[in-house]
Amino acid sequence: MNSSHPPQHSNPLDGLNQWDDFVGSRYRADRKPEEFRDYSRNTPPGVREFYRLNHTYQTREFVLRKKKEYIGTRRRSMTVWEALEYLNTLVDDSDPDTDLSQIEHNLQTAEAIRADGHPRWMILTGLIHDLGKILCLFGEPQWAVVGDTFPVGCAWSDKIVFHEFFRDNPDSQVPEYQTRLGVYEENIGLDNVDMSWGHDEYLYHIVKDRLPEPALYMIRYHSCYPIHREGAYDYLMNDHDREMFEWVRKFNPYDLYSKSHHRPDPVKLRPYYEDLINEYLPGKLDW
Repeated sequence: MNSSHPPQHSNPLDGLNQWDDFVGSRYRADRKPEEFRDYSRNTPPGVREFYRLNHTYQTREFVLRKKKEYIGTRRRSMTVWEALEYLNTLVDDSDPDTDLSQIEHNLQTAEAIRADGHPRWMILTGLIHDLGKILCLFGEPQWAVVGDTFPVGCAWSDKIVFHEFFRDNPDSQVPEYQTRLGVYEENIGLDNVDMSWGHDEYLYHIVKDRLPEPALYMIRYHSCYPIHREGAYDYLMNDHDREMFEWVRKFNPYDLYSKSHHRPDPVKLRPYYEDLINEYLPGKLDW
């Protein structure tokens, strides 16, 4: 199966934060019920084009190819803090209201979790959960780095945002992939389900043997809005997934709404976070 040669350098978003802001606006607490699914009315053209590319080219073949390309391989050897500094070289012009760096955005999430008295591993998860966005610095296009994640190899839920763009996905022509279960079995468990490729899945495989399981679910599924916000794909989940997704839901407000104009001081905070990193993710990791 050919995925129609997906474009490698088509980046319609002004920056990755433009997608984050779009998701945040979709799920803001004060949104009226009649507005909830009417996300297309005021969606910026670049965001629409981003979703068109994502839904057209995130095929099962593409996902399996990216897993083979990235999992268990190494492009750089870096500590977590070095990876944060590397991500900081990614210029993001999508948020005109703030000039916070990538590190400062990550620290905002972690500090909000810390302020609410959550466990140390959850604070660390807040710090690192977006580190997989370094895929952009490895040459991956935006649509293969961010975006609402979803299972591939089975029918797409109509609860996925901009569902209509799947019509041009080559998997739409594969009958096996267009059934409710596709290549999977009822309640098979999400660990046995291939998700669309992006920063979530990439980072999960880097840290999966080092963090508590709730942290791993937060990292792997924090962009899976069709499941943790829309309730789709319950038939692929097992009871353990459902239990762990309570942690994903607990994490989601910090992911979406911790951004503020308050600028954290990386120099002042670094000793605390270096200690936290060394507790769970010491030394250099393979990225």
